[in-house]
Amino acid sequence: MKGKIKKIIALSCSILAIVLSSVVLKTSGSYAVYTFAQKNRELPIYCVDRSDGRLSISFDCAWGTEYTDKILDALDFYKVKCTFFMTQFWVEKYPDYVKKISERGHEIGTHSKTHSYMSKMNADEIMDELTTSSLAIEKITGKKVTLFRPPYGDYDDLLIKTAREMGIYTIQWSVDSLDWKDLSASQIASRILKKAESGSIILCHNNGLHTAESLSLIFSALIEKGLIFEPIGSLIYKTDYKIDHSGKQILN
Repeated sequence: MKGKIKKIIALSCSILAIVLSSVVLKTSGSYAVYTFAQKNRELPIYCVDRSDGRLSISFDCAWGTEYTDKILDALDFYKVKCTFFMTQFWVEKYPDYVKKISERGHEIGTHSKTHSYMSKMNADEIMDELTTSSLAIEKITGKKVTLFRPPYGDYDDLLIKTAREMGIYTIQWSVDSLDWKDLSASQIASRILKKAESGSIILCHNNGLHTAESLSLIFSALIEKGLIFEPIGSLIYKTDYKIDHSGKQILN
């Protein structure tokens, strides 16, 4: 009888381990897979362990420019410098905006060549996506691209390793504005203000319907709290760091 009980317990533990081996987190149409059985799972940078009040806001550029000037004006007004992640086809369609964004002091990273699910690609395909999209940006700005945000937040070990070998940091986010859902300015601001803190990386989009309107609410409140905005390239650690199970970058 005791032997049967032990077998049942062992079987139950095995089933539980299988269930827990892979958890899928879904957010804004994006996903990240965490495999607990793999201790060396590669993770992008979701946020940074900082206590100095510094954080970053970022804008993904893949569709349109209708609200971009208003975003840039708000950034100028509050003296905020940030990071824009651009797809290659957006860069090629709007080179004047790429130049304008760079000249106004903002950092630019790649958001891939084709905005595809890159976890489905092999190493050569990944390198092509990152190389050609980075070169398209560098040709206009004259500045080297060192940051990459995967489309849809989709990644795997190969993607992150390949990017790292190319000298590129893979960046996610810890605060999602959900501005792509056409939330009102106050709703966008409310989502961000509830979660933003030292070391946060905020995700927005350059063509969100009410994103530009929300920025005055966001910047005025967070700056009043003593938080300081800076580009992601200045927020993250470049050497001697580790990334914990949640994607937080921690200085060793």
